[in-house]
Amino acid sequence: MLWGQEPDTTLTVGPTTPGLLAGRRPRVLVLGDVLVDVWLSGTSRRLCREAPAPVVEVERTTTAPGGAGNTAANLAALGAAATLLAVTGDDPAGRALRAALTDRGVNVRDLVSAPGGRTMTKSRLICGDQLLARFDDGDQADPPAATTRELASLLADLVPDHDALLVCDYGLGVAGPPLRDAVAALREEVPLLIVDSHDPAEWAATRPDVVTPNAQEAASLLGAGGRGRRLAHLQRHRDRILRRTRAGAVVVTLDRDGSVLFSHTHPEHRTWARPVPDCRAAGAGDTYVAALTAGLASGLPLTGGMELAQAAADVVVAQPGTCVCGPDQLASRLGDREGEPVGREQLAAVVRRHRDTGRRIVFTNGCFDVLHRGHLAYLAQAKQLGDVLVVAVNSDASVARLKGPDRPVNPENDRAAVVAGLSCVDHVTVFDGDTPVELLRLLRPDVYAKGGDYTPEMLPETPVVRGYGGEVRLLDYVPDRSTTALITRIRANADRVVD
Repeated sequence: MLWGQEPDTTLTVGPTTPGLLAGRRPRVLVLGDVLVDVWLSGTSRRLCREAPAPVVEVERTTTAPGGAGNTAANLAALGAAATLLAVTGDDPAGRALRAALTDRGVNVRDLVSAPGGRTMTKSRLICGDQLLARFDDGDQADPPAATTRELASLLADLVPDHDALLVCDYGLGVAGPPLRDAVAALREEVPLLIVDSHDPAEWAATRPDVVTPNAQEAASLLGAGGRGRRLAHLQRHRDRILRRTRAGAVVVTLDRDGSVLFSHTHPEHRTWARPVPDCRAAGAGDTYVAALTAGLASGLPLTGGMELAQAAADVVVAQPGTCVCGPDQLASRLGDREGEPVGREQLAAVVRRHRDTGRRIVFTNGCFDVLHRGHLAYLAQAKQLGDVLVVAVNSDASVARLKGPDRPVNPENDRAAVVAGLSCVDHVTVFDGDTPVELLRLLRPDVYAKGGDYTPEMLPETPVVRGYGGEVRLLDYVPDRSTTALITRIRANADRVVD
């Protein structure tokens, strides 16, 4: 598992990352349920006479690969060598789907056509930003036994030539028990197994590296129904979710709330999404898992893969219909996260606007010289204390005074850009003092959060925050995860290098 080889290191995800991943061209085999997505978009000005239902004047019809087909298309768009192993009907929809996938750069040589079968088609009727209806047509029964045996044989032939196997099981019958048994039998030959399934517990015998249920699917693992959709409930039962799936990691996608990581070997990590209307969310999960797989298969650590995947999902939900995210779009989105640090007065105005809309402001600060998993864990925790996270980064002069003349390793603008690249961070500023007391007086955040082995009484900021009615929160300390220790190890290893 490439992403698990160095769990203590988090590579920076930034605008150059998509190009680097495309250059590595990871080979990904996608196994699962394919379908055709049709979008009928229009406007309505009246109700029909037969019933109180809107009359929609369809102005645009778009068709795209859906399900595992959309996932494979997203992989190809990101530069991966994507091979699709699936079943279509032997019908016009199936032939059109094969052609559309080929146009998108997906290898469909092993796409099987079931004789007499009808390809699943999902048609959505959209009026403005409102989804009015969805019409499903096509076969939902398990494929014939002969077709399943053909898929299992092809799977055994293809697995050795790929860096990752991505299973997309959406309950349409293709990835049923025979294929699950086939994957389990081949498990030792699969470098990276990611399962995106409506019921990831059914794949427990394959011991996936990562499973990617949505919130409702994760709740179903607990038998909790809709109540389990709440993130706090899932967090309380994370160990049970891990046991049910037998996965190395569970990445729960939370729609407009981003995603969350549960793992025995990684700290909990959150990403945050750009909220959009619900009708724009169709296909975003396919894009998320495609980008996550491409990242992990290329050597990104798990948290980095999640940040990459969240940015890719943000790209596609900003567009109508079922679409893909390419390297240029992804680089642009990641670039949006960075930008220049915000100045004091501009930041104060931004915070005032947030506060006027009732949003809860969280503030934290640090040097962030070499970003490590301890930083990621506490910044994600800080975000969960409110609605807006402001991070103040110590200037170069400030770091030198606090840490010594050989620090910082990275200049202040680079450090600020790396922090800003995290989806949990909303605004970044650079300050020159030894403490952020003056910024706290100016911004008056609702919560001052601090990571590390402190007590409130140890912090010079505590009297200021409590004086204006704010709250001081100390976040979990991740032992043996410090920048100083990391730099010491790097320098020790460098001393061993012999020219």
